[in-house]
Formats: sequence, C-alpha cells, structure tokens
Amino acid sequence: MKPGTIVSAAIWLALFAGFAWMIDAALHPNKAEVLGNGQTVVLQRDPSGHYRAEAYINGIRAEVLVDTGATGVAISQKLADSLGIKSHAAISTTTANGETVGYMTRLNSVRLGGIEAKDVAATIAPGLEGEALLGMSFLSRMDIRLYKGTMTIKQVSE
Repeated sequence: MKPGTIVSAAIWLALFAGFAWMIDAALHPNKAEVLGNGQTVVLQRDPSGHYRAEAYINGIRAEVLVDTGATGVAISQKLADSLGIKSHAAISTTTANGETVGYMTRLNSVRLGGIEAKDVAATIAPGLEGEALLGMSFLSRMDIRLYKGTMTIKQVSE
C-alpha cells in the first residue's frame, strides 16, 4: 500500500468516526457523563420528541424514557433480573398498549445526573420495550420545567 493511500484512509476513517460521534450525540444527547453531578439536570429532547437519558437504578446504568405522563417508574424484566430485584405482588396496569400485568417492587435508588431519590416505588413490566420508564414516582420529588425542547429537573429537599 502506498504511503499516500494510508494517509488518505486514515483521514477518511477519522472523518467517519467524527460523523458517527455527531450522529450518536444527536440521537442520544443525555448520556450519563454529559448530565454531570449537579443538583439540576437539563435534558435535551431527542429527534423523536422524547426525553431519553442514561440513569442509574440501584447503581446500574440503564437507558430510561423520562415521562411526566407516566404514573410511576417501570422497569423491564431483563433489567429487574440484572438488578436481582424480586417482585412483591402482581397488579393490573393500563399502558399505552392496553391492560397488562406488572409486579410491584421498590428500588433502593434512582439517580439521574446528580439528582437522586431513594426507596422509589416501581413496577416490573415484563412487556416493556427498552430498559425503564422514569415516571412520577420519581419525578414528583423534583421541580420540573419544560421549555423549548429541554426538561430541567431540579433536586428539592425532602
């Protein structure tokens, strides 16, 4: 291989890596490392219009959909299994997809950036697509503002 070809390939590889990073940042703007550790977290809406982020549930990183319209926190069966969480009781729940069965549980902690809630009521939802839905059993403990494509969540004293 000629030296010029190697340099050209390296340049193209660097450009591709930069482009891939920009696409990932646009599609997933709320990575845990970007959210920081402050008492206020600002989430950017993703291209689909949702607020998705990386959170820590019982210390394990999980992809969450932050939803002020959801009553509680719901976690997938897969995430519950990886956390070693057992359910307490079966309950009937109503979701956007209709009636389903969920299993009540409690989470030791839910942390989004630097804000954290302890002893959070949650439901294990076996049919949940994705890892977790972060609803009002977490968010009701916070001050939440929605404005021009951002969701600002501030830790308040309990």
